[in-house]
Amino acid sequence: MKLFKALMLLMTLVSSALAQEGPGIVAGVKDVANQLQLYLDYVAKSGGRPDFSTPPISDQFARIFDLRELAALPPPKAGDLPWLMDWTITANGAFKSILYFGIAPPADQAAIKRNATDYEDQEAVALSFMIRISARDTQAMFLFMEQLTPAQRTPIRLEGFTKARVGSAETVLGALVTIAQGMKPANARLLSAAIRDTSDAWVAGILPGDRPTILAVLAKASDASEDDETRKNLAAFGTALASAK
Repeated sequence: MKLFKALMLLMTLVSSALAQEGPGIVAGVKDVANQLQLYLDYVAKSGGRPDFSTPPISDQFARIFDLRELAALPPPKAGDLPWLMDWTITANGAFKSILYFGIAPPADQAAIKRNATDYEDQEAVALSFMIRISARDTQAMFLFMEQLTPAQRTPIRLEGFTKARVGSAETVLGALVTIAQGMKPANARLLSAAIRDTSDAWVAGILPGDRPTILAVLAKASDASEDDETRKNLAAFGTALASAK
């Protein structure tokens, strides 16, 4: 949640002239996310386990984490940041609802592990989506900062910018930890490809002080994977990040 709080801190004077397609997409995603939450709540109260293999739950999940729709969007702009942030927060909430299904505070690690195992396929798709949309957030955030005049680069905005970059790094780190803990080859490939494809955003966005930690976990993820494509994807990202200035 650090990333989302930081983005909200940053976005104090963003123009309201937003691209039309973005807010429309987010409105639909929010509605579907609410339906998914109602389903999860119902299943939890009935003592069952969610089934993501059949409609309508499978359709709801696919709508929230729609990688094709995200990829079809035009290049990000500074004014996209508010609705991108809204979409990111909504998707992250749905992901957390699945990962922590049936778990009440304090978190039961055994139950979390069970969910991670039972819903690994959904976790991989959701995390892949989160990596890609967070990269887009980062690009829009940089564009937003670049358009500001010196007077508009207030301490609160600069603080929000820095915290958002830290939050972005945590998104990548979380995905690498997930790979390092062991995944099906197809899921590890999906996640590693998302990281590789968005390398430019992470090379620009990850703070120099965070790079060693990410590179160390990346090495563990590579060692844990027995899939050649996953290792190649991780190596490509590692090379790009290690050579960042």
